[in-house]
Amino acid sequence: MKEKVICGIQQVGIGVEELLAPWKWYNKVMGFEMKIFDDEGVAERMLPYTGGKPQPRRAVLAFNPRGGGGFEVWQPKGRKVKYPERQLMLGDYGINICKLKAKDVEKSYAHLKENGATMLSEVCSSPFGFKHFYFKDPWNNIFEVEQNDYAFIDDNKITNGGVNGVCIGVKDMEKSIEFYGKLLDYDTIVGDVTGTFDDIQNINGGKDKFRRVMLKRSKPIQGPLSDMMGDSHIELIQNLSSEPVKVLENRYWGDPGYIHLCFDVRNMECIKEAAEALGHPFVCDGGRDFDMGDANGHFTYVEDPNGTLIEFVETFKVPVMKKFGIYLNLENRDDYKPLPKFMTKAMRFSKIKAEKIK
Repeated sequence: MKEKVICGIQQVGIGVEELLAPWKWYNKVMGFEMKIFDDEGVAERMLPYTGGKPQPRRAVLAFNPRGGGGFEVWQPKGRKVKYPERQLMLGDYGINICKLKAKDVEKSYAHLKENGATMLSEVCSSPFGFKHFYFKDPWNNIFEVEQNDYAFIDDNKITNGGVNGVCIGVKDMEKSIEFYGKLLDYDTIVGDVTGTFDDIQNINGGKDKFRRVMLKRSKPIQGPLSDMMGDSHIELIQNLSSEPVKVLENRYWGDPGYIHLCFDVRNMECIKEAAEALGHPFVCDGGRDFDMGDANGHFTYVEDPNGTLIEFVETFKVPVMKKFGIYLNLENRDDYKPLPKFMTKAMRFSKIKAEKIK
């Protein structure tokens, strides 16, 4: 009997005004070297979030060889992007912070500081018991680097790994815990703390009083590409002092900043049934015939209780060595079992150097 399988965080979507400079920086400085696709086209199936009209765009999906989720860097084309009407504050509804893995947090801190990042904290202990720090990229996106020894490909030249999770601003903590626990399987509370916190003081709004809840999965990582993505966690943060707004308030999906959180999944029909049963039906369904250049699959979206867009992708094909016509066909693979490592590690041949990005 088929059942929903949430394999892990596939990627975080990052809207940008102009793609090349951020894509090169994420590649060179943050180690997102493995290019899965680079596709120009028209976003025709996200009309509720693009003003009711198809929107031209260019999108790049890249992964870090050390493992973790990837970045989907997304540039709207043919229109003027819109920035937030006020500076975003910690606890605003949506993705506030993207978390990254790092084997050596101090080394990562020094590397990022030397390469143009704005440091928002020193290396310190998080309320949940691991070493971490915050920084801002040159485009005002906030990241958190967390101690995590997971390595898909143990490349010591790269100081941080891929996506380790996200921090999401919420209005109703209990509803959000239920949503992420029941639909996405982040069903274990690692910590639940309330107060003011030294580690976030330099983030806009960080001096307010917050409730912070860290969730992780009780299930092990599973699915064909799960070795690439590794484990992850989600931090829910509720501002108890100020009145938050939506991160994409009066803006389109694809405008600058974090635009969605994407999960790699199996058995989309089972995902649909579970989402509807929880009262969060699909708001967009791209169908099984959707291509993103060199990759294809079935994508859908739901909204969390605060309107944050959560994407599901059931991947059917990904390139390994495009120039030789070698792809991974995932459609008939075991829903739970990771692919043999020699197959997934062949994706290191998709690396591209920053100077060749154009």
